[in-house]
Amino acid sequence: MSKQHYQVSTYKARSSIGYLVKRSHSLWLDIMEPLLEAHGFSFVQYVILAWLREGIAVNPRDFCVQFRHDSGAMTRVVDQLCERGLLERARRGVDRRKVELQLTPAGLDAVEKLIPLVVEKLNVVLGDFSTDEFEELQRLMIKMNSKLQATLETGAVQTGAVHTGAAHTGPALPAAARAATELSAET
Repeated sequence: MSKQHYQVSTYKARSSIGYLVKRSHSLWLDIMEPLLEAHGFSFVQYVILAWLREGIAVNPRDFCVQFRHDSGAMTRVVDQLCERGLLERARRGVDRRKVELQLTPAGLDAVEKLIPLVVEKLNVVLGDFSTDEFEELQRLMIKMNSKLQATLETGAVQTGAVHTGAAHTGPALPAAARAATELSAET
């Protein structure tokens, strides 16, 4: 049996890892959204461009699953980026229904100009961390994301209860989204 870090009798939501990760994400959005909006982008638009640049996700479904966006909302964001000439849809292979997204040269140029802004803010936020602390935080986030992904893939978690050995009934993350779990500490 794995180590039990939480106890029901002493559990406090505000100190749980889930709360702390979600709170960090929310604060990060509060910092980044105004910065990106000043340059004509939403956070979701930036993520799409950055993930396409790195090959983390290549089709709208991958973005929907990984980013927890509904397909209608994601289609609107993709349409906006296409209308601006920053990305395009490409049909690949024999199944013409499958669409992949790709950056245009203008899209690559746009994301390359946004990355220094993101890096600057990351460095401000992490400025009080030593190099060892930063590397340890990154290592632990990758380890936790890997364990979460493995738990999903093995079907160890079911709604309402924990079961071992049962098949996972929820949607599996695509390979590109699984790869993103290793990079999630970077964005």
